[in-house]
Amino acid sequence: MKKIALVGAGNIGGILAFLVSVRELGDIILIDKNEGIAKGKALDICQASSIYGFKCSIFGTANPKAMQGADVVIISAGIPRRQGQKREDTIAINSRIIKEVSANVKDYAPNAFVIIITNPLDAMVYLAKKTTGFPRERVVGMAGILDSARFRSFIAGELKIPANEVNTIVTGGHNDSMVPVVSKTTVKENPITALLPKERIREIIERTKQAGAEIVKLMGTSAFFAPATGAVNIAESYLKNEKRVFPCSVYLKGEYGLSDVCIGVPVRIGNRGVEEIVEIELTEEEKEEFNRSANAIKDLIKKIL
Repeated sequence: MKKIALVGAGNIGGILAFLVSVRELGDIILIDKNEGIAKGKALDICQASSIYGFKCSIFGTANPKAMQGADVVIISAGIPRRQGQKREDTIAINSRIIKEVSANVKDYAPNAFVIIITNPLDAMVYLAKKTTGFPRERVVGMAGILDSARFRSFIAGELKIPANEVNTIVTGGHNDSMVPVVSKTTVKENPITALLPKERIREIIERTKQAGAEIVKLMGTSAFFAPATGAVNIAESYLKNEKRVFPCSVYLKGEYGLSDVCIGVPVRIGNRGVEEIVEIELTEEEKEEFNRSANAIKDLIKKIL
C-alpha cells in the first residue's frame, strides 16, 4: 500500500482523511500538533469504515517523523482566514508553519509528491518548494481546481444545468486576481458568451473571486469539503498514474512568459508528478490579467524571503 501523510487535522485534514480512506488510496498518517484531534479523527474514521465498508488504515499522531517514507504529503496545516480577512492576511503565521512542515518533509519523506492547500496558496507553494529543495514536478498547490469548480457551479446554477456540462478553467493566483478563462469556457461546446450576456458573466466572475469570502462570512471559517476533494483528486491522479489535467499552482521556468513564481496553470499529473505544463492560448485581456496576478504573487513572495 502507498503511504499518505496528511499534515493538519483540522476541517480540511479531517475531510482529506475520510476521502482518502473511502477511495482506499493508501495507508494514512494524520499529523497535527494537537495530537488528540489527530488521534480522535483517525479513530472516528476507522469506526465509520465498518459502516461504509472501506478498508481502514489510519494513524493519528503529533510526531512528524511518522511521515517517514510517505509517497504523498498533503499539507493543510495553518490558520484559516476569518471574516473580513483576505487570504494574504494569514501569511505571517502560515509561512512559519509551512517552513517548519516543509523541513520535516525534506527530512522524513524526501521522495514524496507534495500538495499544498494552506493559504496564501501560491506563496506557500513557492516557500515549500524552496525549503524542501524538491524539483517543481513534486510540489504543487491545490487551488485552481477549487476556483474552477466554483466558477463552474455558478455558471451551472445560472443556466440551471448539471455542473458537469460546463467546461472551464481558472488560472492565476488563488486570490482576488485569479483569472477565469472565459475564452475557454463552454457548455456542450457552446461558448459561454453565446449563452449569457457579458454583464452577467462579469458578475459570476466576481462572485467566483469572492467565493471563499462568501463561505467565510456564512460559516465563520474557510471552506473544507471542496478544497479537500480537489487535493484528493490530484493525489489520486498521481498514485494511479491517471495523467489527468488540473489547474494547479506550480513553479514556472519560462512557461507563459514567467519564471521564478508559483501560479495556477493547467498541468498533467501522473506518477512522475507534474508531467506537463499545458500552455493554453489566452486572449490579450486574459494575458494582461494573468501577468497582473503573477506580479501580485511575486510581491507577496517578497514578504516571506
